[in-house]
Amino acid sequence: MDAEMRQTTVMPKRLLAFSALLLITAPLTWGEKNSPPAHGTRGTVVHVANLYAQADESATRVSTVTPGRELVIAERSDRWLRVFANTDVEIVNENDAPVFGNETNAQPISGWILDKGVVTAETPKGDAILFGEAVSREILASQPHPPPDAAQSARRLYRMVVDLYPQSTRAAEAMWRAADIRWQLQKADSFSRPSAHEKENYLREQMDDNEMKKIQKLYPHTKWADLAAFDMIDNKICGDWQGSEKCPEKEAELYTKYADEHPDSPKAAQSLYQAAWREASAGDMYQSDNDEKKSNDARNHAKDLAGRVQTKYSDSDYAARAAGLVYKMEQQIPIYGNDRE
Repeated sequence: MDAEMRQTTVMPKRLLAFSALLLITAPLTWGEKNSPPAHGTRGTVVHVANLYAQADESATRVSTVTPGRELVIAERSDRWLRVFANTDVEIVNENDAPVFGNETNAQPISGWILDKGVVTAETPKGDAILFGEAVSREILASQPHPPPDAAQSARRLYRMVVDLYPQSTRAAEAMWRAADIRWQLQKADSFSRPSAHEKENYLREQMDDNEMKKIQKLYPHTKWADLAAFDMIDNKICGDWQGSEKCPEKEAELYTKYADEHPDSPKAAQSLYQAAWREASAGDMYQSDNDEKKSNDARNHAKDLAGRVQTKYSDSDYAARAAGLVYKMEQQIPIYGNDRE
């Protein structure tokens, strides 16, 4: 695997691996009296809310509603709300993980919650509140001992920004962040499996790209569509190169094509650098095979790509890294493999 590859979210690998199977609300049954209302105010909560059988804190607690879980307000009584909520009775089933905007597996149960920390479409600055809470939980997920549900709560809150405030200026970014969290969780799971060591990409489990494609469809030619396209490269790269020069060269083509097609992307400089690093690695591999011509060709290509990074994206960190890459090649310091003499 490429030593330069890293996760693009703030979540640590330990949490990503732990959370790789997306959790969804388990279907719960109810009678006619428990059917959700035909009309009601949709919303969510920004804290863990207890769901009671009656509008009384001494009543039986039915379940809890965690941040980002959807609820529908059916009735108000003083400081209480009767709601139908997607609660935290969950199952682990990756195959049933919901596609963005299609939560048909989640069936709510009814109960009473305190009218506190509930955000609906009518809440002033509600989109900012939910977005900010999502960011906070995404940051929490990066801490050494994060809450177990931090990443998923962040994803759910981002989703609710889109669901409740589709016209918000934050909707596109919220959709991207929600999709990226899911992508990184799936990626951590996929690349932790034995099949990740197979050379061919199709021999390992692929990340579901439906959400990424939806972002590209709804927000074409935007920063978020560019970022979605960059993530989707993950499904095309090799697993373990297994000493085959075809892998780094194929991947270099993918990253070069991305930079050509998305020159204004926040990932354009990184993509060009990734391509240069792979060509330099291929040069080392060809040299190990005593093929000087192909080795020189690959390294020259790497230098050209590195030059593009330094010229077009001179203010980026990748421009400086590209300069270092060229220097190491000129000093005949290996890029790929053992870097000791």
